[in-house]
Order: sequence, then structure tokens, then C-alpha cells
Amino acid sequence: MALKGNLRDFTITQLLNLINLARKTGALSIKGSGETAMVSFRESKLAYAQLGNLDSSLPAILHRAKILSSSQFKTLKSRAQDMSDKELGLMLVNADYVTQEDIIASLQHHYIGVIHQLFTWVAGEFLFENDELPPDGKIAVRIDLENIIIEGSRRLREWEQLQDELPNLDLALKFTDRPGVNMQNINLSVEEWRVVSFVNPKNSINQIAQATNMNDLEIRRIVYGLLQAGLVELIRPEGVSRPLPVRPAIPGASKKEQVTLVNRIIKRIRSL
Repeated sequence: MALKGNLRDFTITQLLNLINLARKTGALSIKGSGETAMVSFRESKLAYAQLGNLDSSLPAILHRAKILSSSQFKTLKSRAQDMSDKELGLMLVNADYVTQEDIIASLQHHYIGVIHQLFTWVAGEFLFENDELPPDGKIAVRIDLENIIIEGSRRLREWEQLQDELPNLDLALKFTDRPGVNMQNINLSVEEWRVVSFVNPKNSINQIAQATNMNDLEIRRIVYGLLQAGLVELIRPEGVSRPLPVRPAIPGASKKEQVTLVNRIIKRIRSL
């Protein structure tokens, strides 16, 4: 018998707890506000997850995990588009492009990431169908739900706090007037530098999130940290403008390339 309802009445945490305690096998589909998700379970273990139109093919997941280079990803997408993930995974392992451990670890990271995003969904119709298996050709894994539920609950509390601190993402950011601050001595992550590079009175936080490909939780977390550090302040956007184009940071780049990128961002900040 299928289980259906709305996340307003039955949260993701409650659904996962039910699936875990009842050792369920089946597929959970959710239709949220403009987005959909599908998650499969085998005997209470997370087996597969797909979020909206996000490319969840094996090459895309391995590319995001930095296992495949951009050129390898493009080649596989064009030449192996008729192969299933299972077939492609076997080919990549046999050709020594990747290891089986690389594939499993990347898939686990991706599937868990999808579940973490679902914890921020507060509304949406859901349907759980018993004994439904992952789509044909997809590679299933087995991940315990206990730690996912604990981490998801922690993220949900963080999300609620950040929503209280930053309720309006249509506001813009500008640098605070802090004479004598040496930007080169500020210790920021690559993701924080990417956000900093778009700080401009004409760019809303939503625009920055879109330009940096960050979800609501990620952009709120980084902006809140920058606000707490006193580097930026909230203002109303000056007109409507697209974020200025900027070359994104290249994960895994050499130290010299990273230093060049940071110096370029610092020069641009000083010119604003």
C-alpha cells in the first residue's frame, strides 16, 4: 500500500525514520515548489537519489567529484550517451580511468547531498511506493540512514536559524568601510572568495547564488559568515543588473593558479 501526503504534515525526518524503522524497500517521490525528487531505498538503506533536472549521470557525478577532468567528461557525454551508468562504470574501471571505490564514494556523496537538500523542503506532495527499485541501468548503493537523519536534522536547525538571520535574499551586499584592512590577509575559502567576487550594490544575493551555482543554504551560510566578519553589509539593490561575469575558481588547480585567482579578485574588489 502506497503512503502519500504533504511535507507540511509529515516531514522528511519523519519519513526517513519511518522507512528506517520499518526496513522499507521502495521509492519516495516528492513534488516541491518548482522541483521534484526521487529517492530509492532497499531494506531501509539509501540506494539512489535524483533531484530535479540536475545531471545525475555517472560522468556528471564523477566530474563534480573531480574524478574526471572536464575534457574526459565532455568526451564521455558525447560518445557514451547510449550506455547505462552500470555499463559505463564497468568500462571506466576496466580501462583504469577510475576505481570501483571512486565510483561508489562519488555516488554515495551525491545521493547523500540530495537528501540533505530535501531537509530544507517544508512543503510538497510525497508518495512512497513499496518495492519500487531504482531506475534500470543506475548504480545502487547501500547507505545507513541513521547518520543521514542526524546530519539532516542539524542542517535543518541551521537552515531555520539562517532564514531568521537572512529572510530576504533579494537584498544586495556592499563592502563595509574598513580602512587599513589588508584583503590578502583575510582567510576565506574558495567558495567564500567566489561570493566575494560578486559583491556589488547592483547584485542581489539571489543573483549571486545563481551566478555561483549555490543553493539557498550554501549562500545564506556564506553571506552570514561575511556579515559576522564585518566584511559586508546588507543594502537594497541599486536598479536591476546581472552579476558581473567572473571566471570561477578551479577546484584542484595548482597553488600558482590559486594565488593568481585570489590576487585577481583582490584587485577587482579594490576597484569597486
